[in-house]
Amino acid sequence: MSAAGAAEAPAVEPAPEAKKASKAGRNLPAAIGVGLLLGAAIIVSLLTVRFLFIGIIAVAIAVGTFEFAGVLRRVADTKVAMIPVLVGGQAMIWLAWPFGREGALTAFVLTVLACLLWRLPQGAKGYLRDISASTFAAAYLPLFGAFAAMLVPPSDGVGRVLTFLIGVVASDTGGYIAGVLGGKHPMAPTISPKKTWEGFGGSLVGGVVAGALTLSLLLDGHVWQGVLFGVAIVLTATLGDLVESLIKRDLGVKDMGTLLPGHGGIMDRLDSLLPSAVVSWLLLSAFVPLG
Repeated sequence: MSAAGAAEAPAVEPAPEAKKASKAGRNLPAAIGVGLLLGAAIIVSLLTVRFLFIGIIAVAIAVGTFEFAGVLRRVADTKVAMIPVLVGGQAMIWLAWPFGREGALTAFVLTVLACLLWRLPQGAKGYLRDISASTFAAAYLPLFGAFAAMLVPPSDGVGRVLTFLIGVVASDTGGYIAGVLGGKHPMAPTISPKKTWEGFGGSLVGGVVAGALTLSLLLDGHVWQGVLFGVAIVLTATLGDLVESLIKRDLGVKDMGTLLPGHGGIMDRLDSLLPSAVVSWLLLSAFVPLG
């Protein structure tokens, strides 16, 4: 073939699978399968013995703590005080069951004190760095997770948990679909290039619809309360996702772990749930007071 003919030859199109992978950004079948399994485990726990859901939270937080601490140790030479954070984290979640926020906050304060003491024998080098990481891990994971546990004990606890979870899932799903189908304008290109304003619009639609339906049907609240709840969940879920992306960029990692095919690690699934749990507890306590 002549040079001219070679120059005129059409460029080879990428394989359909490659296009799909770059657009979707994940192994979609694996992600759906894992999501369905996790959802089924949560539904079974809530519809049988709802307090089993607190156990699911406790396990997820423990695994997430291991993932987070492991990444910090490998790439940033930062040592989280594992024993105090793990034990204290479990105390935050389980004490939130009978004692509410007072139990969780008391356990958090004691955890921070334990971290300060635990790190003392290793000397001054890196002390502030390690204590800061340990305190952040204790607040970001188990303390936030304790607010999800506090949704369970009321008599309408199943409805409260489902309202929280469905809101976050609807926000994530709406944003993912809208972003894949029509995402063109990056929302925070230096933090999460794949997150777009079109995707955020899809999150708003999904979150508001889910909030209006669940809060009115599951908790006998008002539709307007559900709309406000949905907007708040979308904002906190998006914030959680951006914060997690910023942490991973700072550490130079793509995912926090590899435990969940198509998702990454547990931490990569908790990012939008953790801050949303706090806001869910606050708003649902205000909108649907305990009888």
